[in-house]
Amino acid sequence: MIDVMIVDDQQPIRMGFSLMIAKDHTLCMTSQAENGQDALDVLAALQSHGQRLPDVILMDVRMPVMDGLDATSKIKRLYPQIHVLVLTTYDEDSYAFGGLSAGASGFLLKDVRTGDLCRAIHSVYAGDAILTPRITKEVIRRGVPNVSVNAEALAIRSKFDSLGPREFEVSALVSEGLTNAEIAERLGMQLEAVKKAVSRSLAKLGVRERVNIAVLWYKAGMSNLQK
Repeated sequence: MIDVMIVDDQQPIRMGFSLMIAKDHTLCMTSQAENGQDALDVLAALQSHGQRLPDVILMDVRMPVMDGLDATSKIKRLYPQIHVLVLTTYDEDSYAFGGLSAGASGFLLKDVRTGDLCRAIHSVYAGDAILTPRITKEVIRRGVPNVSVNAEALAIRSKFDSLGPREFEVSALVSEGLTNAEIAERLGMQLEAVKKAVSRSLAKLGVRERVNIAVLWYKAGMSNLQK
């Protein structure tokens, strides 16, 4: 079972997501919170009582008391094993980008369908995919506008230079939002080999979440370059 926590200040939205999660018998909505501080309090209480923490958190962005970005940052610092998915809408792209720096694993549109929601939770739990590639790429592009060749970009590019040719190819496709399975098909690789290449790339680039490969890729202006 994958335990899921829902954090949103609107009770109808929490109820809606919980009903969607209930459609998948391998998922379980075990806790919920109405803002970021409430989420931290719930997690602290679970830990103090020796109870299981959620595996995945669905996190709204705009909430009173503590918003989703601050909450995500603190949760990833205190509970790095928990995966956070930012719930966003098209008009909240700038907020959603902040979730990447805070440690979120990816994004979901609030109007996501039940099947896509459940698949997304499974994917991020498995450490597999940058979710909803279309909006992820758009969020990253808006969050890293007009990249210029400066000291920071060059420093990031030097990190990509440390990757082997296959790791670089895989990272390029990760930055496009492809899943491991899609990358394996595109490059003619075994799925396990792709997973190992992603893991090695994460270690060499010094990041934990594969979505941050995409962030670094765009910050370095790599989308306009070829190795």
